[in-house]
Amino acid sequence: MTRLCVLYTGGTIGMDHTPDGLAPVPGLLPRLMQRFADAGHDFDLVEYAELIDSSAIAPAHWNRIVDDLVARYDAYDGFIVIHGTDTMAYTASVLAFALQHLAKPVVLTGSQLPLVHPRSDGWSNLADAFEAASQADLCEVTIAFDRQLLRGCRARKVDAARFAGFDSPNAPPLAEFGIAAHWYRERWRARTAGAFAATRLSEAARVAAFFLTPGAGAAIAGERLAEGDLAGAILMSYGNGNAPDEPALLDGVRRASEAGTLVLNLTQVFRGAVEVGAYAASQPLARAGAIPGGDLTPEAALAKLAVLASQPGTPEQKRAALVADWAGECTR
Repeated sequence: MTRLCVLYTGGTIGMDHTPDGLAPVPGLLPRLMQRFADAGHDFDLVEYAELIDSSAIAPAHWNRIVDDLVARYDAYDGFIVIHGTDTMAYTASVLAFALQHLAKPVVLTGSQLPLVHPRSDGWSNLADAFEAASQADLCEVTIAFDRQLLRGCRARKVDAARFAGFDSPNAPPLAEFGIAAHWYRERWRARTAGAFAATRLSEAARVAAFFLTPGAGAAIAGERLAEGDLAGAILMSYGNGNAPDEPALLDGVRRASEAGTLVLNLTQVFRGAVEVGAYAASQPLARAGAIPGGDLTPEAALAKLAVLASQPGTPEQKRAALVADWAGECTR
């Protein structure tokens, strides 16, 4: 029988009603999840002492999850991480890059409504996560949500009002769960050669994102970049990577790049990619030193920059690593 480890970090799924609104209740989710043990699943559940709303996630929390997965890696066949939805895509991306040569499934899940709610989506999400985490040939980090299995470093939270809370806009699902599970194994990542290893995040490294807007926004972003104290920066540009020919922005990108900051150009649009040369307006950022990010999601970009900032290497080596394919995060 497949033996699984479940890390319960917090989130809506394990909350209950309190006078102040929904809040985590220690011990509640382990009691409710007994039904999965009764159904024959073999798992151990680790409930974190500090159950957090995922909007409060920080690098220290990611390091705790990485440490717990590493410490238990040899003892289990697969892992489930129960997490709040607000930043689930960020955590999934961090784990996809921080866990190298993964040979076992790591499945994140949560819910839009708590398990105590009579219409909770948490039960089906958990059931699908258990099934996905039991697939021995699934060697990557994924999200199980609303009857889909998505690549973790491709997923985004797209809806706070419906059960279809997540999507991977530029990549198809890895599985769909109906009456039967439909596993699209041809889309799964093959296990990479090498021993399992992990990177802990530097909690001092600073990575920031700048959303370009008409008006003063581009100049303000450039002025901040020029300070040169960031390990990584994401520029959310227009369309296929276009940006205004704003001197302060271009000067900031140039000075930051020269100081060793990895400046990544991403598109604001939900579907599509940065394509330098598609429009003339995409050229100035590239000439100033911004690295085109293709169709990388903002969540994956931040995670990849944070992991790179925590690893040794020269700026040139890190620039090369940034555009390399680590976990199927970008269309090549």
